[in-house]
Amino acid sequence: MDQADDRHLPGRQLIDAYGGGGFRFADLGHKGSLLGLPSGMRAWPYSSVDELDVAAFAAVLAEAEEIDTLLVGTGKDIAQLRPDIRAALRERGVVAEPMSTGAAARTWNVLVGERRRVAAALIAVE
Repeated sequence: MDQADDRHLPGRQLIDAYGGGGFRFADLGHKGSLLGLPSGMRAWPYSSVDELDVAAFAAVLAEAEEIDTLLVGTGKDIAQLRPDIRAALRERGVVAEPMSTGAAARTWNVLVGERRRVAAALIAVE
């Protein structure tokens, strides 16, 4: 799925499962990485932290007024975001929290359940 693809499932959905290169939520399966935003769940065309730049977070920045925390699932292992990405998010009032994708998916479910102002950028893992 390319970046121009704007299909999404409205609303913040709890993640039922992750792994095998994708995610399961709202009785749907999704192959590939995923963005969880206030507006809904969207495909995210990135498979590695090394691919990420500020443009990768354009959809997050567009909804920044509704987001306090961005959970960034960086794959199997924790990886840091580039300083320019952190600065762009911080400039819009969003705090980025990198963690493994599994931890990010579980934290997403808790924070969505608490109705927190959260978003998630989750790199799919096998």
